[in-house]
Amino acid sequence: MSGLHAFSVIVRPLLTERSTIMKEKYNQYVFETDRAATKTDIRRAVEELFKVRVERVRTMNVQGKTRRYGRNTGQRPDWKKAIVTLEKGQKIDLADQTA
Repeated sequence: MSGLHAFSVIVRPLLTERSTIMKEKYNQYVFETDRAATKTDIRRAVEELFKVRVERVRTMNVQGKTRRYGRNTGQRPDWKKAIVTLEKGQKIDLADQTA
């Protein structure tokens, strides 16, 4: 990896309604990742942490939203999202990992 440890590449899994549907229908898992992580870094980190084989990694940079705090406005930080597709027969049990 490019100087990043597997635990620092994967920040957290994103458990939303949409990510649950993607998991059931397409065997895809969604993670928040380090902004400096490449697709190769993410692939290696997921394979190392969850002991699965990754077929494909798609990434996107998510812009932080502008939010109001009383009279003032603030900016939430930008972050990176990764959609990881696993090979057929592979599975990640996120309930065990987050506990």
